[in-house]
Amino acid sequence: MREVRLSRFERMRGRLRRAYESGRESARARRADPDRSADESRLASPSSPGPAAPPAATVVGAEPRPSVHASTSSQDDVEVPHALRIAAAWCWRLIVVGIVTWSLLKIVGTIRIVIIPLAVALLLSALLAPAVGWLLRARLPRSLATGVVLVGGLAAVIGTLTLVVNEFIQGVPELSEKSSEGVRQIQNWLKTGPLHLSDSQLNRYIDEAQSWINDNTEKFTSGALNTAATLAEVLTGTVLVLFATFFFLRDGSKIWRFLVRLLPVNARWKVDDAGRASWSTLGAYVRATVLVAFIDAVGIGIFLVIFDIPFAFPLAALVFLGAFIPIVGAFLSGVVAVLVALVDSGPVTALIILGVVIGVQQVEGHVLQPLIMGRAVAIHPLAVIIGIAAGVVLAGIAGALVAVPLIAVLNTAVRRLAARTVPDTPPDAVVVASQAP
Repeated sequence: MREVRLSRFERMRGRLRRAYESGRESARARRADPDRSADESRLASPSSPGPAAPPAATVVGAEPRPSVHASTSSQDDVEVPHALRIAAAWCWRLIVVGIVTWSLLKIVGTIRIVIIPLAVALLLSALLAPAVGWLLRARLPRSLATGVVLVGGLAAVIGTLTLVVNEFIQGVPELSEKSSEGVRQIQNWLKTGPLHLSDSQLNRYIDEAQSWINDNTEKFTSGALNTAATLAEVLTGTVLVLFATFFFLRDGSKIWRFLVRLLPVNARWKVDDAGRASWSTLGAYVRATVLVAFIDAVGIGIFLVIFDIPFAFPLAALVFLGAFIPIVGAFLSGVVAVLVALVDSGPVTALIILGVVIGVQQVEGHVLQPLIMGRAVAIHPLAVIIGIAAGVVLAGIAGALVAVPLIAVLNTAVRRLAARTVPDTPPDAVVVASQAP
């Protein structure tokens, strides 16, 4: 009986010794490889009395952990709905963009006496650049070729203005007489026409118009005085246009390379590609607009000569200048021709000239614009109307002239910058590769 008890004691002692040796070996293993021991500690031990609790198990008496969204930076943002956070993020970003845009517009409005001549110089440079290229291919020095083209263009403009002014001065007396006759015809029509106005009503309306003119004489006079001050600005802007056009034509590539070098290296090629594409768009737009304006002026001018309308050449020149404002420019200048025809030749001829103006506008919008300008400078009519309106509000007639080409250039630049394609390597680029050590 004692031997049995001793054997049981021996067996118990052996088990305790083996458990002790196993614990020492486990401790040595944990000290030798802590990462592995940490992983093993997460798993349930076979000798444990029950399964281990999962990591996400809820402990009784502990507070639940709040869920944090990836877009939140603090615990307070968790209580705000996701849609409201997105709307707030859009709002403050739009506010920043609006403030920056307003500041830029204020700066442009302050220095518009410099911005507008530079914009006009860019348009003239885009128009005259092919002529400079022809002279350069004829082996002329760059400065001489630029001077010849600039002087030739200036002579053409001055000659055209001289012809317009001379014809206008010669035809004013005759038009004044016919204008008085036209006013009498209008008075007779008001009496005998569908309105049936009496002499007293006509006299009252005429007196009201005369009193309005007398009341606003001071405004007209102050406007004339302001015009004298504006004349100095016009002369200054003209000189700036001439100098800027000369240097744009002669050193345009150098100026553009200098501006591109100011950008980070990673952005230079893409900005250079977008800038050169925008310049090509501007040149195509200006040349196409000049051709379309010339066709409009010739088409309307021929009918003015056929019907013997006075100031045919000045009116055609006015249509040519008005065509630089798309959609509305040529039509408004054509309306002036219709009014002159009404005063000179009566309502029938005026209606014919009106039909000619509308017909030319239809041919321009549906044939000339798509055929000549093409898709490179195609702009939606709504964008054109909005751009012209914004240009008139910001800078008057000059703004209306510059608005549409600016939209065309920005359209091309944004498309190129947003494209995922990598621009072609310039032919004169030097690629430097580092040698392997």
